[in-house]
Amino acid sequence: MAILNITSDSFYSESRFEDFEKIHAYLQQCESLGVQFIDLGAQSTRPGFTAISSSAQIEKLSPILAYIREKFPMLYVSVDTSCPVVAEWALTHGAEIINDIEGGRNTPAIWEVCAKYNAPYIVMHSRGSGDQLHEKSEYQNITVDVLHELSELVSNIKKAGVKDIIVDPGFGFSKSLRENHELMANLRFFQLFELPILCGISRKSMIYNTLNKTSETALNGTTALNTFAILNGANFLRVHDPEEAMEIIRLLNSK
Repeated sequence: MAILNITSDSFYSESRFEDFEKIHAYLQQCESLGVQFIDLGAQSTRPGFTAISSSAQIEKLSPILAYIREKFPMLYVSVDTSCPVVAEWALTHGAEIINDIEGGRNTPAIWEVCAKYNAPYIVMHSRGSGDQLHEKSEYQNITVDVLHELSELVSNIKKAGVKDIIVDPGFGFSKSLRENHELMANLRFFQLFELPILCGISRKSMIYNTLNKTSETALNGTTALNTFAILNGANFLRVHDPEEAMEIIRLLNSK
């Protein structure tokens, strides 16, 4: 799942796309590599981000989503939003999947939207809302607590009528550096859900702070942890660097 940010303040500057020429070249590269999913985001969720309105999100998404559907019809589009209004607009304008970093905790109506359009839903673990999403939280046991909280969400999402659910442990959200790595070490336990697992660790602080690097120099660390994730049950990698991620997949599948 290749990331296409159309925000001006995403934490990794090289992932920001603000003109169609660069967007076209990136999507062309993704398609040639065999990437199947594009995650399109109009709302930055970096630490300290400022929330924008649903209308502002739609205004940003509209031309890009239309362009992808016209020029790259074979790509599946996931829209990164926690807003039911944006989700419904996206699903009626060519998007296939909703990726919700709040997991519907604060806006459960988003589950009903996905059920209405029979759309897959990515439920990510986090706590809080808005700019509190990155604040550290108290856990008795990070793996057990995250599994328990996701389990409750998955149960409610199924009750709302959503048929296809993907779980995301939420690396980098509401967790300390140590907790992120402990959660990664225990990733295999998320197979208990018997649902697809998505890992979004690309160039995040759990990598560059551990290695005393920056997001710009965290590609090697990202590749190492993405490889670990695939070997421990991840079905989706959400990445800024599709070529390197596809190399991992090709190598691990070359039996």
